[in-house]
Amino acid sequence: MAKIKFKPNEDRVLVEPSAAEDKTASGIIIPDTAKEKPQKGKIIAVGEGLKDKPVTVKVGDNVLYGKYSGTEINIDGKEYLIMRNSDIFGII
Repeated sequence: MAKIKFKPNEDRVLVEPSAAEDKTASGIIIPDTAKEKPQKGKIIAVGEGLKDKPVTVKVGDNVLYGKYSGTEINIDGKEYLIMRNSDIFGII
């Protein structure tokens, strides 16, 4: 994992989404147009948290988040999501 020079503000986290599934459990190949947005990813950077509400995840955690959570951003040619700590459902 390359070091990223990005520090989220307050209670925000930077997430690298996992790759979308290419094949179903039964072996059927899913075309690009039918792929679901991934709902899990890896924490790349975390903010300091709010005064009364600290961030509950740390760099390297694998997390589950909502289907439409976060905002897509591009850093050094790679796609990431930035979202609030409260958008994360849990650590896996």
